[in-house]
This record gives sequence, C-alpha cells and structure tokens, in this order.
Amino acid sequence: MRAAGVRAYHPRLREVLPMDGVDRRSFLKTIGSAGLSTALPAAAFGAASPAASRIVEEIAQPDQSAPAKPAYSVRFSVAGMSHDHIYGMVDAMIRGGGVLVSVYAAEPERGIAFLKRYPQAKAVQSEDEVLSDPSIRLVLSSAVPNLRAPLGVRAMRHGKDFLSDKPGATTLEQLAEVRKAIAETKRTYAIMYSERLEVKAAVKAGELVQAGAIGKVIQTINIAPHQIFQGHGDAGGGTGRPEWFWDPEKYGGILTDIGSHQVDQFLFYTGSNEAQVVASQVANVRHKERPKFQDFGDMMLRGNAGFGYVRLDWFTPNGLGTWGDGRLFILGTDGYIEIRKYADVTRSKNGNHLFIVDAKEARYIDCNNLTLPFGPQFISDVVNRTHTGQDQTQCLLAAELVIRAQQGATHASIEG
Repeated sequence: MRAAGVRAYHPRLREVLPMDGVDRRSFLKTIGSAGLSTALPAAAFGAASPAASRIVEEIAQPDQSAPAKPAYSVRFSVAGMSHDHIYGMVDAMIRGGGVLVSVYAAEPERGIAFLKRYPQAKAVQSEDEVLSDPSIRLVLSSAVPNLRAPLGVRAMRHGKDFLSDKPGATTLEQLAEVRKAIAETKRTYAIMYSERLEVKAAVKAGELVQAGAIGKVIQTINIAPHQIFQGHGDAGGGTGRPEWFWDPEKYGGILTDIGSHQVDQFLFYTGSNEAQVVASQVANVRHKERPKFQDFGDMMLRGNAGFGYVRLDWFTPNGLGTWGDGRLFILGTDGYIEIRKYADVTRSKNGNHLFIVDAKEARYIDCNNLTLPFGPQFISDVVNRTHTGQDQTQCLLAAELVIRAQQGATHASIEG
C-alpha cells in the first residue's frame, strides 16, 4: 500500500521523510524504535486526504547583512536592580554597543552579585551619582515597580534616556508624568518588554507578520504562566521573592505586571494604535496566606486593527524545567502562527519554536540561531533620536492598557 505525493514528519526523528515510493513495510522499518504511535500523518497508511498539505521543517539563520559589530557606542549606568531582569537588559545594551559605566544598588547583596557578573562597572553610593554624571546618556533600572516611573522622570530631566524593566508604571498618574516629561525633555522612556524584544521566535513572528505570511492579523492569544520559585536563572525567582513581590501596590497587580509583555505583543502584531480593555479579572486561588497577592488573571482587548486575549498565572509546576511555558497564537486571515517560547513540552527543553500554517503547507521553524536586534537598534535610537527598536507611543499605550485592565478588573474567586 502506498501513499503518493505525501511527506510525513516524525517528531522524534526531527526530519521530513519523503513517502513517494515507500511502502508500509519500508516505512515501519524506517521509524523503527522511534515508535509507530507517534508517526505522522495517517496518510502514510492510505488514509490521506486528497488535499493533504506538506509539513516542512527548517532552521532560521542569522541575517547575513547585519553588521559584525555595533555601529554606535553609548555609556550607560544602572540605578536600581530589585528584579533580576536587569541582567538581560544590560546584556542587550552591551550587545548593541553600550558601555556599562556604573551601578547603584539599593540592596547591597544584589549589588555584590551584579558586580561579580559585570566587574567593569563602578559601584556608586546613590542614584544622584548616576544622574549627575554628564557622560551617562542612558539609565537602566529594575527597581521596585512603583519606583520606576518616578526615577525615569528624574533621569529624563537630567538629560538621559531611560530603559525600565516592565511594568514601566503602576498608576495612570505616573504614566501622565512620564508623558509630560517626554514632551518637555524630548528624551526617551522605553520599557523592556522582553517576551517580544528578547525572544528570537517572537522576533521571527514579527518578520513573518510584516511580510504578510498569514494575511491580516485578526487576533493574538497569549498564555503566560509563570513560576514563583525557580531556584536558578534570571527570571526573578532564582533567589526567592522579596516582600514587595506580594503587594499589588508595589508591583502593580498581575495584569499590570506580567500582563505588560502580552499587551505589548497584542498591539505590535495586530498593528493597533488605539485599543480598549473589554473585560478583565483577577484572583488569588492558592496563596491565601498572602491575601493581597493575585496568582491568576486574564483580559480581553479590542484594538482598531485586531483583537486580543491574555491569560496570566503563577502556577508553573516544577516538572516543566523552566519558569513558564509561554505560548503565543497569532490568527491571520490566511494562516496562523504559534510560538512555544521557552520549551516544547516532552520534546525539547530549548525554546524559540515557531509553527506556521498557511494555504500551502505547515512549517516548523527553529529560531535559536537568529540574532536579537533590539540592543543595536535601541543604542542607535539613543544616538540618532529615533524609535526603531521600540515605538514610543505603542510602548506607553501598552503600559496604559494594563493599568486600566488592572483598575477595572473583577476580583473573582472559585470554590475548592
């Protein structure tokens, strides 16, 4: 029995098997111990649809036209590092040509760990030492979330651009002050939405969307589970969580905090420059000993160019092996994209898996070899007063939407 013109993808063999001229016995011999139960598709045994499409696997390669070294150099400093996201932020700036000059750490133990990793930085004793240094053009901070926007305003009024960890603001009043300072100083207030800017598969998805690979984007769905205690890594839980982590007044609430990443993606992939929160809710399901904490939340959004849904939680189990099984689904008029950002459950502990389906075929793209563009783009923006790495208006609209979602959220509960 033969299935002509069909290509079967076997997930364990990680390759595409041509089925033309291969009979059942040969196919069984080919997959061998890898297991018949996981072989795809059923077309290999004569159950093919006449319209069966191809399944293709590829490995995305770095942009060969990208410069070998950064085009610009900018001196920058860190003021506040209450969250370990600061490491990824610093690394991105260094990749882009940034030169780390100094660091102020309100928590001494965090400063010691930081200097071990970046011994080139000079430790200073106050925020003012960073802000008053005329050689510094850019300030980075992952201070306690409700302190970030006021610090950014001070940095801009000292003539410096500012890159904040997310969330970049926790109240609408803070956001209004940020916008006012931008208008008056002409400086940049950026927010590191790393789940798009620093995830290679998310960068590739942006390229595909902008190339029209799935037609017009209709909706994004973001599923963003997180883990409170990780025991390792730079995601924030490697050394446990500080007291401010449990207080919504300080971290902004679950929608404002980790929802920031997801709303940034909704705006970016749909191309919306106007949007509203349709509905939102938060809950504390399993952390009653921390009554103010929110471990679950979701929201529905409607933009002028697409729809969005976001689900957030703090329930990643230890068995996953990483801090969260983040997923992004992008629905278009002519196809769809799925990204498995940090793992492919039971198959790979690596991330950056992208799946795209259109009218012709289904493709899997391994994005791990790609080069992240944000660092060089943002350093170039600092020098040239542009907004290539991040659109300033879109950046702050995402911050506004999550605050509005948080303020308008229903506080829900479930039994059991």
